[in-house]
Amino acid sequence: MARNLDIVTLRSFVAVADCGGFQRAATSLHLSQGAVSQHVRRLEEALGRTLVERQGRGSRFTADGEALLTHARRILGVHDETLRDFGVEPGQTLVIGSTEHAAAQLLPDLAAALSATFPHCRIRFRIDRGTQLRSRLTEGRIDLALLLGPPDEPDARAVGELDLTWYAAPGWTRPARGQPISLVAFDAPCALRTRALETLAAHGVPAEVGCEAPHLAGVQAAVRAGLGIGLMATLGKPPKVWSPARTSPSRGRWPCSRPRGAGCPPTSPTGRPRP
Repeated sequence: MARNLDIVTLRSFVAVADCGGFQRAATSLHLSQGAVSQHVRRLEEALGRTLVERQGRGSRFTADGEALLTHARRILGVHDETLRDFGVEPGQTLVIGSTEHAAAQLLPDLAAALSATFPHCRIRFRIDRGTQLRSRLTEGRIDLALLLGPPDEPDARAVGELDLTWYAAPGWTRPARGQPISLVAFDAPCALRTRALETLAAHGVPAEVGCEAPHLAGVQAAVRAGLGIGLMATLGKPPKVWSPARTSPSRGRWPCSRPRGAGCPPTSPTGRPRP
């Protein structure tokens, strides 16, 4: 049976050398560590040689591994040069993280701008909570994130503002004087939850979290059910089952962090969403 060396496995193999290990290589390629290990094993099976061996808590290339590394770099160079000569750029993957609010309000325009700016990149999106997105940025698993809150992190920059509005089910009435307002909020930690509680406190309005949910759909469902008021990004036309609540409004900012992943193109995309 003829044996072939796959470009994908060779790229993973070179990434292990360039990044200094399997985990960092996996992060830069947006793969799992297991996938990178499997790629190296496939190369070893194809060549019938051991390419990487354990050394303490880490690993190192064998003599055969070092020899393959030289060939692999040359093969990848010729492969990528061939694609460019025929007008095909080697594809990169740009992974964008977004909170659920930003997904509805900002991503349509951002997605179009990214596709126009980086036509040869594959654009992927990850919708998640802000805390999870920050962790993925730190780990290099996403390149850019749209987050709600002040740009108080070293790699963050403000790109615009979204109005925040209090919403409640139609017919909602404020509790009797002295009774706390029931707040529908995201699970802590959450910048929007903190803003809601701080705003109510600043206006002398007693409040307590009467319902919490991990995702936007849960918050919206609880507000729809009349379980309390919720602070959310202003909707162009709110559903009939909601109405703005007569409570002090607040504003928030959507800082867009700089790309962090090793797989991100050298030019960082930025956007300026409309208020």
